Amino acid sequence: MVEKLPEAGKIWYKGEFVEWKKAKVHVLSHGLHYGSGVFEGIRCYATEKGSFIFRLKEHVDRMYRSADLYKMEIPYSKEELKEAIKETVRINGLDACYIRPIAFYGYHHLGVNPAGCPVDCAIAVWRWGTYLGEEALERGIRCTFSPWRRIDPNTLPVTAKATGHYLNSMLAVQDAKERGFDEAIMLDNSGYVAEGPGENIFAVKNAALYTPAVESSILPGITRDSVIELAQDTGYKVVEKPVTKEELLSADELFFTGTAAEVSPIREIDNVTIGEGKRGEVTGVIQRKFFDVVNAKEEKYMRWLESVYE
Repeated sequence: MVEKLPEAGKIWYKGEFVEWKKAKVHVLSHGLHYGSGVFEGIRCYATEKGSFIFRLKEHVDRMYRSADLYKMEIPYSKEELKEAIKETVRINGLDACYIRPIAFYGYHHLGVNPAGCPVDCAIAVWRWGTYLGEEALERGIRCTFSPWRRIDPNTLPVTAKATGHYLNSMLAVQDAKERGFDEAIMLDNSGYVAEGPGENIFAVKNAALYTPAVESSILPGITRDSVIELAQDTGYKVVEKPVTKEELLSADELFFTGTAAEVSPIREIDNVTIGEGKRGEVTGVIQRKFFDVVNAKEEKYMRWLESVYE
């Protein structure tokens, strides 16, 4: 059962806080008709040291890079947006939450060229648990190779986290769910592994980590980047390369990474058991390290955490 959004609290919209149900856009907004928007998914964690947003700077930087790729000028500075994000968490009185900032071309005209349309921004926050389920963090999930290929970089700028891109992900998720799986794994147009609909993927073989390179049509994830650094600091070899389907199926362990998915093991692909069919040893080490970091238990990585209630 998909959890419904709370419909309570306040949303930052066009520079002001409005009641949840009053945060509305016109039905003829450019972004609604053409998917012309960019966004981020960010998490705030409640820790013994207070509430911290994980890698806020990197998320905001990526949102502005995404906007640049679509020639979209966000009408706020990065510092203004960062402060608005923290204030949105504070005004809603949350100690832990999911954060969704978005910028999109708004209401003006409906030509495909958005020139002349305003760029509207909003930030919403709400409590949200583990994306793939608490049980998945330990037991792992069942995946399938999607018949839908990941969008090609010659078609759209795949390194942008843009709203319209996720029609591609939606089709993959729908197909996987209809066939009884928890999540999809998408290939690029050359047949190499790309990513999940909203996650990056890692394979473990002989205690080394392998993950698709940027050239495989992936969105370079911030959690992915964090896991690469954590794994290397822990002593694991990490290789970014083209990854084949066969390499996934013969891996000792597999796991997804992402803001929503965090570090989620994969136990099966298309009814083929991966490793021992549960969270593997290396995945467990990385997962524990990641949660120690986001829960402010690793002094070395406190630079990744931004305090909300200073």
